[in-house]
Amino acid sequence: MKAYKSYGKLLLTAEYVVLDGALALAVPTKYGQDLHIETLESPEIIWTSLDHEKQCWFTTSFKVLDIKNQSLNTITPTDASQRLLQILVAAHALNPSFLNSNNGFKIITALDFPRNWGLGTSSTLINNIAHWANVNPYKLLELTFGGSGYDIACAQNSTPITYQITNNKTAPIVKPVNFNPKFKDALYFVYLNKKQNSREGIANYRALNLQNKTATINKINTISLQLINCNTVNAFNSLIEQHEELIANITKQSTVKALLFPDFNGAIKSLGAWGGDFILVSSKTNPTAYFNSKGYQTMIPYEDMVL
Repeated sequence: MKAYKSYGKLLLTAEYVVLDGALALAVPTKYGQDLHIETLESPEIIWTSLDHEKQCWFTTSFKVLDIKNQSLNTITPTDASQRLLQILVAAHALNPSFLNSNNGFKIITALDFPRNWGLGTSSTLINNIAHWANVNPYKLLELTFGGSGYDIACAQNSTPITYQITNNKTAPIVKPVNFNPKFKDALYFVYLNKKQNSREGIANYRALNLQNKTATINKINTISLQLINCNTVNAFNSLIEQHEELIANITKQSTVKALLFPDFNGAIKSLGAWGGDFILVSSKTNPTAYFNSKGYQTMIPYEDMVL
């Protein structure tokens, strides 16, 4: 039996503008997804996906020959089964020796976080399949879900990273960094009770058709680097508030603090596509009671979330 493990992700800086080459700071999470592979004598793929409670949430099967003979152009991923088929067909297109045998496989994937948390159900799957198929995971992502690829970088790394897209999207610049805030006991991740669709967020950003982003990107690059070496919570709060205003201005959106938590005594930053998933909260006192009173029950301390 073969087994692969990929880590979840959180994008701390450069949301949206990472797509245009901004320097992003991202962290892998302690939560992730496993992929277990057992060889079968029959030439078929029998697939089972388990959630964080080890309950089956998805199952399907394919004949290996159908995967090898399928064309990416003929697949419309309208459901989970078609999306998985698309990924397997793309992996075979990138490496024709993948699945090129007379046997099949029993596959079990297992998440250790709730699917609606937005920590990388798709990216951890892509990275695991890419390793199994021995293909470039960024190329596999480009042929399937699309996106910046920072989540793939997090899936592969066990430390915080900076991430930057180059002219070759499938060869980004990924650098491990020593981001370990002295004040991390003041940092929390709060789930907004809503899973955000990253593809929709990207599409909406692209639809803005922004022309002059250079100045904003340069400021975001500076903030990303300053955050890595930030020594005080006050300086950290100032930087993430500056970042929120920059992204709010360029995307014509309200910051999450202004929208949902205007009376909060601390700093708040959106992570990834705005409007859902987790936010980063910086507070000198434990903010559990405040967020619980607002209806937000899932709050994870920085140390418990970040790998």
